[in-house]
Amino acid sequence: MDEEKKEVVFKSNKIRLSLTNGDNNKYYENNEELKKENNQPYEEADFRNLIHEETQRFVQQNFSNIVVLFGAGASVTNNKYTPDEKGFAKTGLTVLNIAKQIFEQLKNGTYTLGENVVEVYSLDKIAEISSYSDNIIDENGNLNHEFNLEDFLSNLFAFEKFMPDRLKEKLLNTKDVILDIIVKSTSYDYNSETFKHVKLLNILSDLIKSDNKLNLVSTNYDTLIEDAAETMKWTVFDGFSFSQSPQFDSTMFDWNLVKDVPNVKTNENIYKRNVVNLLKIHGSLTWELSPSETNIVRKSKEHVTKPILIFPSSDKFAKSYQEPYFDLFNKFQNLLQKPNTLLITIGFSFADDHIARMILNAILTNNSLASLITDYNIESENKNWKELETVMNEYYNVAFLKATLHDKLTIYLGDSKHDN
Repeated sequence: MDEEKKEVVFKSNKIRLSLTNGDNNKYYENNEELKKENNQPYEEADFRNLIHEETQRFVQQNFSNIVVLFGAGASVTNNKYTPDEKGFAKTGLTVLNIAKQIFEQLKNGTYTLGENVVEVYSLDKIAEISSYSDNIIDENGNLNHEFNLEDFLSNLFAFEKFMPDRLKEKLLNTKDVILDIIVKSTSYDYNSETFKHVKLLNILSDLIKSDNKLNLVSTNYDTLIEDAAETMKWTVFDGFSFSQSPQFDSTMFDWNLVKDVPNVKTNENIYKRNVVNLLKIHGSLTWELSPSETNIVRKSKEHVTKPILIFPSSDKFAKSYQEPYFDLFNKFQNLLQKPNTLLITIGFSFADDHIARMILNAILTNNSLASLITDYNIESENKNWKELETVMNEYYNVAFLKATLHDKLTIYLGDSKHDN
């Protein structure tokens, strides 16, 4: 069977595990078909066990620092839009599916924004008005599968400065509606029957040393990590003060929770278990400017009217130099440069250049950094992904695992006590 017909499930600079799907599945290690010693057929369970062993070998290296990056794919379950009565999604969606919701909801020409019904342009009409070059509609009248929401919004934001007065009100309403749909498409609540964040956090807590904090970094606006941690009674350092009205203070990441243990011979400190850093590098649905607009405060998302977010656009890199994002990105970069670090990425496509370049630079400069890249597809044509494969082949400590948070990842990362 040709190489391109094999589905790669795990690969590193030492091993490549793949399979062919069909009536008679075959399993391969470094392109050699796997056989049992007694000539019995190699089963799927045997192959999954082999993937588990290789994954465990990679992550069980007694790391002193663990960083986990959650991308958009970490919140996606069935990728179906099932809104509640207020239009809020119940589970995560891919960016393309969010774009499809924008396309469909703008078709009607009106939209209920807050308490007001506003007139809006359709997505293809905005493309025409703003001279967006790509064809966004396919031959069947649906949104083109190749539609790039980030490019589209970048073009719209740039055009905003030159909007004709006669079109301005409706165009600005449409832009606000698009952002509102993005917020509603990412504002789901944690449900233990749907999401596996609790299971993942329990597994990761077994990997970290007691005197170190687990570091979680997320590009997502949602509150799934915080909600999961709260159900477990974990303590989260998210860059906000421990006060009645939490305000952003990046120095909070440098603190830990310890207690003294009096001893005749020595003074010992015991570190509180299950304390994590959470860096939300694209903002959060729970962040808002204070009334004086001098501080960023954290509230329950139900009480936030204008959340602080970096929306998909080409100026994401520029916005990462603004507060509070600059401090968060700087902290992330410093974490990647620490000795003896394990980085796990979950559902991150490496399409965001400003993040991808930071990770690639860390891989090239931090010899003790090990990176496990996980996603639903590990054969991407993305240029940053291809560069990751190149550095892996040059014997940097990089491995790829085909798995998602809600399908097999926790099985491969964990052990039998987490598999139920």
